[in-house]
Amino acid sequence: MHWYTGDTVFDTVLTAAFAFAAFVIIGGFFGQSSYGRFSTTKLGLNLNPKFGWWLMEIPATVVFLAAYLCGPHRFEPTSLVLAGIWALHYANRGWFFPLAIRQVPGKRSTFNISVVVMGMLVTSMHGFLNGALFSHDYFGLYHGTEWLTDPRFLIGLAVYLCGFALIVNSESIVRNLRDKNNPGGAEYKIPFGGGYRFVTSPAYLGEMTAWAGFAILTWALPGVAILLITAGNLIPRALGTHKWYQEKFVDYPTDRKALVPFLI
Repeated sequence: MHWYTGDTVFDTVLTAAFAFAAFVIIGGFFGQSSYGRFSTTKLGLNLNPKFGWWLMEIPATVVFLAAYLCGPHRFEPTSLVLAGIWALHYANRGWFFPLAIRQVPGKRSTFNISVVVMGMLVTSMHGFLNGALFSHDYFGLYHGTEWLTDPRFLIGLAVYLCGFALIVNSESIVRNLRDKNNPGGAEYKIPFGGGYRFVTSPAYLGEMTAWAGFAILTWALPGVAILLITAGNLIPRALGTHKWYQEKFVDYPTDRKALVPFLI
């Protein structure tokens, strides 16, 4: 993987992304992002989670599209395939997931504005770096169709799809814990099935697996940056979530790990 492309803007944003990754990793030792079960009113304005999630993720669609369409190789087959993988991920993360959230009636403001601002910064950098990379092909990897048969692409794609499938399945299980016809029922229940047979946070494991696969299939540093940012945010959160469930439910499965089956 190469660092410098010769494009000043791209290289500056990439450097900023790695600096932000370091900030997130260090910050993870001091507290959780304020949303969901870890939300707090101490940090100021909280938003409706549906709107907060959508607002946080929308730059990944808009900025990516703007950067991608400016590139000379935007209609190359490999560039289009990579853009398709991106579209698959953010069709779920940025559009379907926030719209499908089932909220407890009367509980509307659980997504802190600080999380939205930080998230928009990440998704803006992430969208720009990959949109520009795919359509400018700074390192000459994506010309023609050769990259689509490269072992790095094929292995990375397999890893990515496994992670993506785990995300979708895990989020579906949690979403269906809350009955559409009884949204005012118990706010939290113990999830079972799928990845929950092994870990408390399979969606987080899926997210990190997907971005690890993405870094491999693109073979470029923007993928490494988002993997580090994701891990820095989700690993402490997974550990905190595991502890929260153990304290809240006396019958919580004792053989279930926090994030990595049989290990952590």
